Amino acid sequence: MTKALNVLFMPHNTGPEMTKPWLDEVDRVIGKDHNLRVFDDSQPLASEFEDVDVVIDLGGVSATNEIADLIAGKVRLWQILGTGIDHFDLEYWRAKKISVANCPGQFTADALAEGAMMFILMLTRRYSELQINFKRGIFYRPLGLALEGMRLGIIGFGASGMALARRALAFDMKISAIDIRDVSDHERREFDLEFVGKPDSIDQVITQSDVLSLHLHLTDETHHIIDERRLKMMKPGSFLINIARGQLVDEDVLLDLLEQKKIGGAGLDAFGKEPPEKDSLIYTLDNVLVTPHTAGATTGSVPTAGAATKRAHAAKDNLDRIASGLDPLYLVN
Repeated sequence: MTKALNVLFMPHNTGPEMTKPWLDEVDRVIGKDHNLRVFDDSQPLASEFEDVDVVIDLGGVSATNEIADLIAGKVRLWQILGTGIDHFDLEYWRAKKISVANCPGQFTADALAEGAMMFILMLTRRYSELQINFKRGIFYRPLGLALEGMRLGIIGFGASGMALARRALAFDMKISAIDIRDVSDHERREFDLEFVGKPDSIDQVITQSDVLSLHLHLTDETHHIIDERRLKMMKPGSFLINIARGQLVDEDVLLDLLEQKKIGGAGLDAFGKEPPEKDSLIYTLDNVLVTPHTAGATTGSVPTAGAATKRAHAAKDNLDRIASGLDPLYLVN
């Protein structure tokens, strides 16, 4: 039996609606073996971290430099219950020698891929127009586009990119992939990839793709990686899917091209500013589908399914390892 750790859960700063489903799973998975409590922002900051072994940070949005100064040399692990590390000054935390871990892509890959596939199906079947016609009593049109033979360009062929490729294959789509790593021969065969390239081949994939789906972390190198030049390279009628980070795309240029119907449409789950201005013109266009940053957030009908459950178990594995004297997994480096 491992020693119980004192664990502090840091809620999301957007409020209880965001926090509750994730906290429920963390409590269910971790609470029976470790001492879990929730951060209370009505108390003095320093007192909240007294005797805390591990902090679980929902989304990585709570990791301020002020907190790093308080917990350095005391807290054994800052566990982010998410993938992205673009919300805080990681270099500052490294300088303080604080161990930071995340829940890498494999724990949300299926959820993100399902979200991307939903956008692809709804855009190609012209879902928004269908709803308008139904309510107006107009039947039998518009016709949707068949996915068979369409080329899907996946920018970022990690866990969620591969999960999307697996689903797209079932619809007989042709798949091109870009990644910074070397994609193995086994993966090329498994996903029947028609083209594989490094980042210097992004332009080629963009110009050939009917659907372009983004699966990248946000870094200095990837900020506006889909800029004005690349947006204008997209095929007329093609679709952009972004279930990763909003700032990967120049949203102002995207709006112009969508308004002018220079590209077919967009499915957006991430935004340059969150929450976005909900009355912005881009969100009123019939060729734009939006979801409120929920593509990676699912629960399951079976105990092992759903991103919330998988992330909670990833955090639990790290707690148990630390309690047993082992190094945590998924350290951010």
